[in-house]
Amino acid sequence: MFHTRKCLVIPAFFFTLLIVVVALPSDPSAQAGDVLEAPKQNRDNLLRVLVYHDMEGLSGQSDWHTIDYDFPERYQGGRELLVADLNAVIDGLFAGGATEVHVVDAHGSGNQEPDVPPGKLHPRAQQVFRDKPFRQYVDLVEPEVYDAVAVVGMHARTGSRGFASHTFTLGTDIIMNGMSITETELIGYSWGRVGVPVIFASGDDRLREDLRTMLWLEYVTVKKATSASTAEISPVQEVHDEMRAAASRAVKNLERMKVMKIATPVQAALRVVPPASLALLKAVPGINYSENRVDFTAPDFQAAYDGVIALIGVASRAYSQVLVETIRKRPDGPALMLEYNEELFNRWLDYESGRWSPPPPTSAPAGKKYHGAN
Repeated sequence: MFHTRKCLVIPAFFFTLLIVVVALPSDPSAQAGDVLEAPKQNRDNLLRVLVYHDMEGLSGQSDWHTIDYDFPERYQGGRELLVADLNAVIDGLFAGGATEVHVVDAHGSGNQEPDVPPGKLHPRAQQVFRDKPFRQYVDLVEPEVYDAVAVVGMHARTGSRGFASHTFTLGTDIIMNGMSITETELIGYSWGRVGVPVIFASGDDRLREDLRTMLWLEYVTVKKATSASTAEISPVQEVHDEMRAAASRAVKNLERMKVMKIATPVQAALRVVPPASLALLKAVPGINYSENRVDFTAPDFQAAYDGVIALIGVASRAYSQVLVETIRKRPDGPALMLEYNEELFNRWLDYESGRWSPPPPTSAPAGKKYHGAN
C-alpha cells in the first residue's frame, strides 16, 4: 500500500496506551503465542481465491515513479507491469484448480480509478467493487466467502531496505506482539480471523526475508533490491513462468497452507521514521511515547489495526514539513508562505466572526463504485 493521501484524514486520540516488551519468538514460522492452523475444509467443491495487489513489488520495475499517479507517463508503465504480473498469477491459480478469482486494489496510487486499466484483467477474473468506501485489509474479511488469499506486487516492511519498503505508508512501521510486520502478514492475520490462509506472494528479495513467519508460502522473487529506490531486475518472462507454476502449486497444496491466528491481547505499536513523526504526542498524558514510537494493548487484531491506523493519521501530519521546505526553496517561496499565513488567519477570523462554515461532506455520485484503495 502507498496511501500518501488517504492516511492524512484519519482521526486519532481515542485510546489509552501501554508500553509492553515482548520477547522475540524462537520459531521463525510464527510469532510468540500465535497459532497456526490448517485451512477450513471446503464444503461446496468450489475454490475461491482473493488476490490483493500492490505495485512496489512488480517484476521488470526499478523506478519508484511507476507506482505514483502523479507521474502519469511512468505510472502508465507501472500499470502495464501490474497487469502482466497479475494475469500470470491468475493463470496459475486457475491451472491449480481455482474456480473463482477476485482481485482487489490494495495500492493507493492516487488514481481515483483502479490501478488495473479497464478490460486488461484476465478474462476469467473479476475486480472487487462495492457501493461505498471500504478498507480492503479488514472490511472484506467474512467467513465462507474465500478459501485462500494471494498477494502480488508486495513490498518489504519499513527498515528492511527493500525496493520502496514501507508498511502502509511512508515512514511507518507496524509492530504486533514484539515484531515488525509487513502488509502481507497484516493480511494473513486479518484473514486468519475467519480461517483463510495466504498461499502465494510475490515481491523483492527483502520481502522474502521478511516473511520468515510464513514459510509455507509459495513465494516468487521478482527482483533484488539494491536500495529503497533501485533494484536489479530478473528476466520478466522467467518470473512470469515461475509465477504461474508457484500459483498453481499453491492452490494444489492448499491443505498444507497455514492460517495465522494472532495471540491476544495484542501488544501493538507504531514506530515511525522520516518523513513521518509522532513527536507531537510526546507530552500527551496517558500516551506511552518513546523515541517516535507509541505502544498500546488491544483486545484483538481489529482493535490493534484500528489503533495503528489512527496513529498513522497522526504521524503523517509531519509530511507537510517537506512541503514547507520545498516551498521555501523556491524564488517565490517567502511570498507563498506569506499568502498561506494570511489565508490561515482569515479562515480563523472568518469562522470566529460567523462569516465562514465548513462545507458539508460531499456525497458520492450516484452509481459510483469503490475499489478499495480509492
